Amino acid sequence: MADKILNKIYVKAWRQNSPSDKGKFETYEVENISQGSSFLEMLDILNDKLIREGKDPIAFDHDCREGICGMCSLYVNGHPHGPDTEVTTCQLHMRKFDEGATITIEPWRSGAFPVIKDLMVDRSAFDKILQAGGFISVNTGPVPDGNAIPIGTDDAEEAMDAAACIGCGACVAACKNSSAMLFVSAKVSHLAKLPQGRVEAKRRVLNMINKMDELGFGGCTNTGACEAECPKSISISNIARLNREYVVATIVE
Repeated sequence: MADKILNKIYVKAWRQNSPSDKGKFETYEVENISQGSSFLEMLDILNDKLIREGKDPIAFDHDCREGICGMCSLYVNGHPHGPDTEVTTCQLHMRKFDEGATITIEPWRSGAFPVIKDLMVDRSAFDKILQAGGFISVNTGPVPDGNAIPIGTDDAEEAMDAAACIGCGACVAACKNSSAMLFVSAKVSHLAKLPQGRVEAKRRVLNMINKMDELGFGGCTNTGACEAECPKSISISNIARLNREYVVATIVE
């Protein structure tokens, strides 16, 4: 069955020329969009129209367009990555929107993610948190046997679930406090559950939480919005593990 055509929709996008610019919403009319198109393809079509009209295209981040990199960080109709679940913006399709709909698009709203231009934000704060976490001590010699370090199935599964975090920042955007606890907890948890991550465990959790606080992210109040909006369904149980790791690190000499 062929995809339906949206004859006319309206895109209300945030426009901001630079970090120091005040910024405002501008509304654009888009015609003849297939519901089979991805959300980013719709924005490409809109930008082609703006360029033909001699106007500045809307700046937005994207890269893989396969739901892997997390760069397509758009706040769509009040939801990070849009009204669909367990998808990034590049995986969102226009079938989620009705004929004549007005689609409101904003950048991530967080003091730690300053706007660069339009819908693009600087998410390098996440990189700084990861850098603060540092390295793990592993043997870089010959490849060891796969069964050389026994790891329980449950631990392996939890570690892999946490490692699925792509660092898109949807958790920060969804949180009323702009907290990065879900992101940090995922990065701490996937190593905390594996023997390879235990050597630097104390230093890692202390440094990452200190860097998170230094960069201006808010505190967690356990509303669960981060988990609900996460495209990879990272569990807030990781936040509990992060808190335990932090407490242990502060009391163990």
